[in-house]
Amino acid sequence: MQPLRVYSVVPRLPKQLNELWDLAYNFLFVWNNDIASIFSSIDQTLWRDCQQNPVSFLNHLPQQQLEELANDDFFVQRLKEAVKVQKGYLSREGCSYKFEGAKKGDSVVAYFSFEYGIGLSLPIYSGGLGILAGDHLKSASDLNIPLVGIGLCYQHGYFRQYMTQDGWQQERYPSHDFEEMPIKPAKDEAGEDVIFALDMKGEELKVKIWYVQVGRVTLYLLDTNISDNPAHFRAITARLYGGDLEMRLWQEILLGIGGVKALAALGLEPSVIHMNEGHSAFAGLERIRVFMTEQGLSFEAAMEMVASSSIFTTHTPVPAGNDRFPADLMRPYFEPYAQTMGLAYKVFLALGREEPRNDSEQFCMTVLALKLSRFNNGVSILHGHVSRNMWKKVWPQYPVEDVPIGAITNGVHMPTWVATDFSLLFDRYLGPNWREDPDCTRVWRQTDNIPDAELWRTHERLRERLVDFVRKRLRKQLLNIGARRKEIELADEVLDPRALTIGFARRFATYKRAGLLLRDKERLIRLLADTKHPVQFIFAGKAHPQDNEGKKLIQDLIQLCRREECRMSMVFIEDYDMKIANYMVQGCDIWLNTPRRPLEACGTSGMKAMANGVLQFSTPDGWWDEAYLTDNSLGWAIGRREDYNDHEYQDFVESQTLYRVLENDIIPEFYDRGHGSLPRSWIAKVKKALRILGPEFNANRMVEDYTEKAYLPAFSNYKTMSQNGFQGAKDLAAWRMDLMTKWSSLKVRNIVSEAHTDMYVEEPIIISAEVYLNGLTTGDVQVEIYAGPVGQDGGFVSRKTVVMNAEEDLGSGWHLYQGEVLPGEAGRFGYTVRILPKHELLLDPHSLGLIYWAQ
Repeated sequence: MQPLRVYSVVPRLPKQLNELWDLAYNFLFVWNNDIASIFSSIDQTLWRDCQQNPVSFLNHLPQQQLEELANDDFFVQRLKEAVKVQKGYLSREGCSYKFEGAKKGDSVVAYFSFEYGIGLSLPIYSGGLGILAGDHLKSASDLNIPLVGIGLCYQHGYFRQYMTQDGWQQERYPSHDFEEMPIKPAKDEAGEDVIFALDMKGEELKVKIWYVQVGRVTLYLLDTNISDNPAHFRAITARLYGGDLEMRLWQEILLGIGGVKALAALGLEPSVIHMNEGHSAFAGLERIRVFMTEQGLSFEAAMEMVASSSIFTTHTPVPAGNDRFPADLMRPYFEPYAQTMGLAYKVFLALGREEPRNDSEQFCMTVLALKLSRFNNGVSILHGHVSRNMWKKVWPQYPVEDVPIGAITNGVHMPTWVATDFSLLFDRYLGPNWREDPDCTRVWRQTDNIPDAELWRTHERLRERLVDFVRKRLRKQLLNIGARRKEIELADEVLDPRALTIGFARRFATYKRAGLLLRDKERLIRLLADTKHPVQFIFAGKAHPQDNEGKKLIQDLIQLCRREECRMSMVFIEDYDMKIANYMVQGCDIWLNTPRRPLEACGTSGMKAMANGVLQFSTPDGWWDEAYLTDNSLGWAIGRREDYNDHEYQDFVESQTLYRVLENDIIPEFYDRGHGSLPRSWIAKVKKALRILGPEFNANRMVEDYTEKAYLPAFSNYKTMSQNGFQGAKDLAAWRMDLMTKWSSLKVRNIVSEAHTDMYVEEPIIISAEVYLNGLTTGDVQVEIYAGPVGQDGGFVSRKTVVMNAEEDLGSGWHLYQGEVLPGEAGRFGYTVRILPKHELLLDPHSLGLIYWAQ
C-alpha cells in the first residue's frame, strides 16, 4: 500500500534557535570549528552517530531538548556568535584576482567533477579525486574565486566496506535520504524544482538539480532518481563508479552535456569551464553545440571559442584508468548529436582518438578533453612529465617535452585537515593567517617559535586519540563478524599510545603496493617483537569491487594482523572514509606510501599528514618526489628514483630498502630521547617540514596557480573572442583554416651558423635561416632555434628554444631569420630550426599540433 501524499516533517525550532538551519545548510561547519562545536556541544554522541550531519542531527533532537536549549542563555549567546562568524565569512568581499569585465556576483568558472569529498554528511566521493575536488571548492571559497561546481547526486554514493570472517572485502550500498542531508533542491522564480530534459538515444531523461553551499561557493548536483524517469534512467545517479560500460557512458553524458544544460537552466553563464578528469569532457562538445546553435558560429569557430576558455586536469597516470568507449556503443547516442554540429560520425570519433584515422581505436574521454582545452595539466611535476609521455601521440610531431600538458601540483585545504589541537597551536604561534593565507612562507617561518615540548605533547595527544579510536572501531568490527569474546576483549588493549605509529591508508590498487611491507613477514614480526623500541602499524583502504587482486591483498593483510605475534601491533580498520582519514593523518608518526614510481599522480594524503606534523616515508613519486628533491632531510624515501623493467625484482629491492631505512634510520631517530623524553631531532624534522612544505602543498596555493595560469587567461580569451559578435573566434578559426592549408608547403633552407667547430661555454652562436612562408605573413609564424646538449645517440638530452627575428624580406615568399644561442655547459652541443604557428589569441603555439622541422 502506497501513501496518497508524503510530507517532510521537520522539528519546530524555537525562534531563538532558527538560525541553526543557516549553519546546518552551509558546509562551512566542516572547516570552521566555532560552527561545528555548536552542534557537537548539544549532544556529542548524537553528532557522531549522525556522521556530523547537522540536518540529520537537528531532525533527531527531541523537541523538549530544543526547548531547553532555547532557554539556555549561554547556548543562545554562543549560537549568535557562530552565526556572526558565518555571516562575516560569507559577506567578505574582494578577491586578490580581478576578472575584468565580469559582473559582480557572476559565476566565471564552472568546475566539473565526477565526485566531491566535502564532508562526511555528503558521501558522494570514493577517494583522492573527490577529496581534491572538495578541497578545491573550499579554497576557491576562501579566496572568493567566482566559481561554481557541477557534479552528480548519487543515491547510494560509493560502496561501504565490510569484511567476512576470513577477511574478504564485501560491499554494501546504503541509500541516502537527501532531505536528511545539508543539500536543497534548486528552485525557479515560481518556487518550483528546477528540472531539465536530456536526450538519451531518443528517450527523454528528466534531471533534477540540487544545490550545496560550500562556504561562498555553490555546488550543483544532478539527480535522475525522480518519478518522471523509467527505472533504468533512475539508476544513472544510483552509484558512484557502479554499473556497466553503458552506465558509465550515461553518467558521463549527464555530467558533461547535462552539466552545461543545468547551468543554462539555472540562468548561469560561466565563461570558463574546468574539467577535473576526463569524465566531464562531453561538456566541451555541448558548449560547441550551444555556440553553433545560439550564436551562429561555425564548428571551427565554436571549437576555438571552447578550447580557448577550457581547463583540463588529468589525474590518471595509468592508461587503463582513462575511460574509453567502443564506437558502436556510442553511435546511437552521438551520431545524431554529431549531425547537429554538421559533423560526420567518423569525424566526430576522431576528436576522441589519439590516431584520428585509426578506425579500430576506441573513443577516449581524456583525448577529447585534451583536444577541447588549451590549458592541460597533470597534478604534480612528475605526473606532468608522465602525462606528456602518455599522450604524445595526440601531438605526434612534437618532442615529448613540447607536448602541451603542464603541471599544477595538488594541495590540501589546511583548515579542513589540520587537527583542532594543532590549529590552536598554530593560532598561538603562527597567528590566524595560516588559515587565510596558508601559502605565505613568512607565516610558516614562525613554526620555529613553537616550543618543542608543546608541539610534542600536542602530537602525543593526537596519537592517543587515534589509538582510542582504533580500539573502538576494531571492537565494533569484531562484534559484527561474531568474533569470540576473548578477541573482542583484546581489542581494548591493541596498540600502545606511546609507540612509533606508522599509518598506511589508501586505495588497494596493485600499483600502490600495499603488500610491499609483507614481502618479508619474519622481518616484520621481529620489528613488532622489539619491546624496547616498539613499532605498530594501522592500515585502512578499499579495493574496487571488481579488483580481486586488491581484495586478496587486504585479506592477506587482515590474516597477518590476526596472527598472535601481530594482533597487538597491527590493525586493519575497515570502511575507510574521511573520518578515519582525519584520525590517521592527525595521529600517526609516519605516513607510509609505497606506489610503484611513477604511477602515483600526486598522493595528497601525505600532504594532510605533513600538515599535522607527521613525517613522510614514501617512494619518491607524485608530490613527495618534489618535496624530497627540495630537501631530503624532511622525511625518508624508498629508493633513489631508479627505473626497473622487472617489477618483481623492483618490489624485492624496495622492500629491503624499506626495512633498512626503518631499522637504521626511522626507529632509532624516533627513540633518540633527550632530557624530558623529547625526540629533539625528530621534532626538528617536523618543524622543518612544516616550514618548507606547508606554504607549498596547500589548496590555496593550488587554486591560486589555477587562477593565475588558467582561469584568468581563459577568461580574458573568452572576453576578447566573444566581442563584436564573436568576431575574434571567427577570425581565429579562419586564420587556422588558412594556416592548415598552407602549412605543408613551408620550407627552410640555407641554415648558417657563424661559429667554429670548437666553441666555448657561453660563447654565442649566431644562426640564420631562409624561410618560405607560402603566402603566410611573418606574424603568422614563430621561427625558433631549438638547441641543447646532445647525447651519445645523437638526440637532444635537454633543450631550450630561442625565437628568431625576421630580418629581411627576400621576395617570392622567402624571408631571412636570425637569432643566437649560448651553450650553457661543455660537451656535445647541437641545434636545429623549427616553425610554429603564432597568433595573438593563441596562448600556446603547441596547442594546434602544427610544427615544421628543418630538414
